[in-house]
Amino acid sequence: QVQLVESGGGLVQAGGSLRLSCAASGSTFSISGSIFSMNAMGWYRQAPGKQRELVAIITSGGGTDYADSVKGRFTISRDNAKNTVYLQMNSLKPEDTAVYYCKAVYLYGYMTHDYWGQGTQVTVSS
Repeated sequence: QVQLVESGGGLVQAGGSLRLSCAASGSTFSISGSIFSMNAMGWYRQAPGKQRELVAIITSGGGTDYADSVKGRFTISRDNAKNTVYLQMNSLKPEDTAVYYCKAVYLYGYMTHDYWGQGTQVTVSS
């Protein structure tokens, strides 16, 4: 099975920066002989009393997508050799405060299988 280990959260003042990392323990796994390969990796966040929302996602080919609220401030990147995804967060705002979760999407044909990290707290003080 795959495990995602996140790091890099913490407390920062508004306008500051943080870099989150998420390392996956494997790039493939098997279910009943079907080999699932890692495809997209992404970051989601959940603030108290709110639903979990997509922050940024990056495909194995390097394509990216961002939530409108973080465009121009956050940058997602990945190191395929290390099965690691990063989220560079600049110009942080108090509204960025949330628990940030890493997600990895694995594919086998038309089938997908998602893994989630345990979450890392990001707190931005005003």
